[in-house]
Amino acid sequence: MNKGTITNILALALLLLGFLIDNPIVKSVGLFALSGALTNWIAVHMLFEKVPGLYGSGVIPVHFEEFKTGIRTLVMEQFFSEQNIQRFMTESNKPMDVDFSQIIKKVDLSPTFDSLVEVIKASSFGQMLGMFGGEEALEPMRQPFVDKMGASIQDITQNPQFAELLQQELTQPDVQHDLHQKISQIVEQRLNELTPKMVKDIIQKMIKQHLGWLVVWGGVFGGLIGLGAACFNL
Repeated sequence: MNKGTITNILALALLLLGFLIDNPIVKSVGLFALSGALTNWIAVHMLFEKVPGLYGSGVIPVHFEEFKTGIRTLVMEQFFSEQNIQRFMTESNKPMDVDFSQIIKKVDLSPTFDSLVEVIKASSFGQMLGMFGGEEALEPMRQPFVDKMGASIQDITQNPQFAELLQQELTQPDVQHDLHQKISQIVEQRLNELTPKMVKDIIQKMIKQHLGWLVVWGGVFGGLIGLGAACFNL
């Protein structure tokens, strides 16, 4: 049971107690506390849910497109703007430290061997290759060639000069613009997958827990107003 429900129950109990003991002060405090807490609880509920007949309810689901636009603007202009990407690339005082070994292991380098075979066949050695069994004679060389090629590429990517060249290329304006556009496309694609319910759930999960305090303080201040009104009437 959340704090808002507890507040409404306590205010209702106080109001009923006032009627039971026929005490105008307790009744006034309970009535005003219940009205304040209940009004705020309805307002919080209307923020997330569309209530038939109540104009303006369901603000977040109804205006979810505006929320999506706001999220996209926040992400692209505050976090991944071209200026921020450029600052990130240029303010680093050392070359980029990127380990390409895992990527290289996943790349199929067999086509490079096939290309080598095609080059040999198209050269003056092509006829000689036929004398030694054709392409099949080179097949045992495939895996050693692929392994050696992978090791060579890994050595190149681990060279500090390669890291410096990579960083220089990434700091070029055109590269940064393309990177910004790709990030924008990813963000746009993910936002297009959002539904009104998903947007509502995201925002509700973030703030509804804290909005419960509106109900609590509505009950507290309503009760204080009721106490003041009862004392004034006395």
